[in-house]
Amino acid sequence: MPLPKRRHSKTRGRKRRTHWKLKSPVFVACSQCKQLKLPHHVCSFCGYYNGKQVIQIKEKTKKTKR
Repeated sequence: MPLPKRRHSKTRGRKRRTHWKLKSPVFVACSQCKQLKLPHHVCSFCGYYNGKQVIQIKEKTKKTKR
C-alpha cells in the first residue's frame, strides 16, 4: 500500500473534511392530513401517496391494565 512521502499540514486535512457535515432531513406537508413526511414517501399517518390511498393504516388501541 502506498505511503505519503511527506506529512500533510493540518490545514490541508481540515480543508478536505469541510464536507463531512450532517444535513437536516427535508420534510413536506402531506396533501391529505397535513402531517410532515419525507418527500416521495407514503405518509405514515394516513397511508396516502400522490393523492391516492396506497396502504391501509391500522389505528392504535390503548392497552388496559388488568
